Amino acid sequence: MKKLLLLVLSITVLSSCNIKKEEKGELPDLDVDVTADAGELPEYEVNWADVEVGTTTKTLDIPKVVIIMEEETVEVPFIDVDMPNSDEKMEQTIMVEAEVTDKEHELEIIEIWASGEQLYVISKLESKEQSIGDKKMRVSDQVTLNAPKLDIKHYIVGARPDRMFNTQYDYLNTIEELKSSLDDYTVIYSK
Repeated sequence: MKKLLLLVLSITVLSSCNIKKEEKGELPDLDVDVTADAGELPEYEVNWADVEVGTTTKTLDIPKVVIIMEEETVEVPFIDVDMPNSDEKMEQTIMVEAEVTDKEHELEIIEIWASGEQLYVISKLESKEQSIGDKKMRVSDQVTLNAPKLDIKHYIVGARPDRMFNTQYDYLNTIEELKSSLDDYTVIYSK
């Protein structure tokens, strides 16, 4: 059994090599008085497999989610604010956006509060029944504000979706959490 295994191993090693005879061999010359000249054994060059490691360019099918934006004419709430001691106003869009998975969601700005030179934009994020499978989608809402430059802080009432995109806003369980933390504010927009 060992001899058979050795024979199979030898045949495998020799068959996976490229062997090229470099020069022919000679038998030693012998004298009758038993003196011998040194002979020369044949030389062989053994080429083993060449191995290269690197990268190659391949064309593969990679799944991608494409969001198509379509331009539509819609009614957008417009808020015009006159501040005392300020004549400069500029028009700006206040937008809130969330990235959701699993189910369709609806996001809408429900109130805007003003306190000093600070605006508090309160939005509501609600999950709907329609499944979107393993895809993700972005939902948004916006209002147009014509006012002097004001600091804007966003709050979303609802569960924070588990996406990195959603870290830019503060999420609340109820609007009462925000009401209890503010002393003096005026509601300038309510949906």
